[in-house]
Amino acid sequence: MNYMRDSNPAYHIPVLLSEAMDGLKLRASGVFVDCTFGGGGHSTEILAHLNSEGRVYGFDQDGDARINVLPDERFIFIPHNFRHIRRFLRLHGVTTVDGILADLGVSSHQFDEPTRGFSTRSEDASLDMRMDKRQSLTAESILNTYGEQKLQEIFSMYGEVTNAKTLAKAIVALRNKTSFRTVRAFKHTVADLVKGNPNRYFAQVFQALRIEVNDEMGALREMLTQVPDLLKPGGRVAIISFHSLEDRIVKQFFRYGRFEANDEQDPFGSLPPTPFRTITKKPITPTEKELSLNPRARSAKLRIAEKI
Repeated sequence: MNYMRDSNPAYHIPVLLSEAMDGLKLRASGVFVDCTFGGGGHSTEILAHLNSEGRVYGFDQDGDARINVLPDERFIFIPHNFRHIRRFLRLHGVTTVDGILADLGVSSHQFDEPTRGFSTRSEDASLDMRMDKRQSLTAESILNTYGEQKLQEIFSMYGEVTNAKTLAKAIVALRNKTSFRTVRAFKHTVADLVKGNPNRYFAQVFQALRIEVNDEMGALREMLTQVPDLLKPGGRVAIISFHSLEDRIVKQFFRYGRFEANDEQDPFGSLPPTPFRTITKKPITPTEKELSLNPRARSAKLRIAEKI
């Protein structure tokens, strides 16, 4: 049975769909988690492989995703950040699952909805960028309150902004004269600091702000640390990332079961063995055919691991 007609491709086109399904090694009566429900593309495809006993639990902290909830009794929507995956699964009586999927980053809907402030093109939008509107931290509050050093770290680490130090210093100086409230106001105020292509420059700056607003790296780490206990032996976890730092975090955790960079040096065998068998030695990336249909998938990388 094919449920693809029930998903909402206008909200978000699922990336690396067939590759993710193959990687999850779907079992008809299995229990699966879609950590980033969005438009429902991945969840609907998982459901298409399940029988009446199978279940899909879809997490999404963005309230807008509710409009895509699937009319299928085998699907359960959980309106929360996937960093709380174990807690909310337990509230539904679930302690172990057969597979976990996460498509990280921002959805097409979030980019295209002008009021959300994710896009550099939404110039009249407020500097919001919250995926979960219930939280208080916004891009506006970051730009108007964070110290120079903290701003520099954000722009450098999350956006790889070439003049992160100069930009941070300028923001702190300029906000004494004006407050950053809209996309247009911010871009206009710091226009003289742009290095290279303006579109690419502001895309990097906005990416950095978005990651900080939503604590995306922290949420990813918290979710990953819960995966070993949640997955059944032989169960699989598939993570699609769009940022090099995300990909390194996933790669490191799949390989060692930890995030520390020096875990490879363990001459005394004191560290516990990794709970995973890495399925993808190198990340799976979109085909040219997929890129022609969905250019936003260009930086996507899929990594898969299996619980030992």
